[in-house]
Amino acid sequence: MKIILTQEVTGLGAPGDIVEVKDGYGRNYLLPQGFAIAWTKGAEKQITSIKRARDAREIRDLGQATEVKAQLEGLAVKLQARAGTGGRLFGSITPGDVQQAVRTAGGPELDKRRIELPGHIKSVGAYQVQVRLHPEVTANFALNVVAAK
Repeated sequence: MKIILTQEVTGLGAPGDIVEVKDGYGRNYLLPQGFAIAWTKGAEKQITSIKRARDAREIRDLGQATEVKAQLEGLAVKLQARAGTGGRLFGSITPGDVQQAVRTAGGPELDKRRIELPGHIKSVGAYQVQVRLHPEVTANFALNVVAAK
């Protein structure tokens, strides 16, 4: 089955890519979840608009990705969250929360879909967060989750 990805799917491709997948995977998962649309000749206009939007927010080249990596790895990111006794959080930390904390700490603007958390963060402490900046560049930085006063 030929489909057009509308969102980034790990191991498959980026938005706007035309990929060939097994029929069941496309019909039962990718299409209903909104990760892809069926490929048709008329969908070419949609592909160009998706790629234009991706190019506007994507890191341009390898050099820019390494610069952003250097900024991130030298950054001390502290995130305050509501916590109960024993350091257990009310809820959990999301990639959007991490994106906001990086911006508050003076870091670069990140796409929250490219932030990979080390599992569910549900307690205070120090964590290593990974960001996929470019297909060849991945940045790691320390995230310190503290209880809000």
